[in-house]
Amino acid sequence: MTPLIAVAHGSREPRSARVVAAAVSALRAQRPDLDVRLCFLDLNAPSVDQVLDAVAAEGHSTAVVVPMLLGSAFHARVDLPALLDAARLRHPHLHVRQADVLGHDARLVEAVRDRIGEAGGSVGESGLGIVLAAVGSSDPAANDRTRELAESVAAGTRWSGAVTCFATSAEPTVQQAISTLRQAGAARIVIAPWFLAPGLLTDRLSRAAESCGPGITYAATIGPHPRLLDVMLDRYSQTHTELQRYRALSA
Repeated sequence: MTPLIAVAHGSREPRSARVVAAAVSALRAQRPDLDVRLCFLDLNAPSVDQVLDAVAAEGHSTAVVVPMLLGSAFHARVDLPALLDAARLRHPHLHVRQADVLGHDARLVEAVRDRIGEAGGSVGESGLGIVLAAVGSSDPAANDRTRELAESVAAGTRWSGAVTCFATSAEPTVQQAISTLRQAGAARIVIAPWFLAPGLLTDRLSRAAESCGPGITYAATIGPHPRLLDVMLDRYSQTHTELQRYRALSA
């Protein structure tokens, strides 16, 4: 069986690694037939190199790397491919292929909406405003795509509005997003993180929102939501099929 190597970002905040590990544990429980391994790009162990070296040492000839990343930014386009190229040089017999990032998959939007519901945000609450809190990117086009997610989260609801804010690199800030929603008539605000796990950036957003007065509720991060597991398994399956096809053609 070709291992699924889940690659998370990594964080100095211990909660982040715990939540990511919980998601991977849930994936293993859902697919006990699948060899699922977790590693991190930075700050946590095991590293990508360590897991790839272990997979090669165990005699595997193939591996699929599934980035647990919501955006196709520097880590997905540069850092991780460089690590995989280095692993291929160390282990010429190991065929490794990187899957697409999790991205703006509609199932993850569904997961965020579920987290909003768990925080008390009913789809029929007309006075509710949603702040979709994301990381932010140095790429303006990437930020524009993330801004559009708020509309997807709010689709089919009676909410007074939904606005994306950014923790870094871009506007609106969380304070600006809250102000916009209140001006549009929102009596209550739910901040919904577009993050897989809590960490320093989600804490920064929460502290910034505290200055905006009462009536603000915080939803949980996506975490080990069943829809996240579905997306990860789809990324693995698609890439595994491509890898098998490539090997058959090159045999």
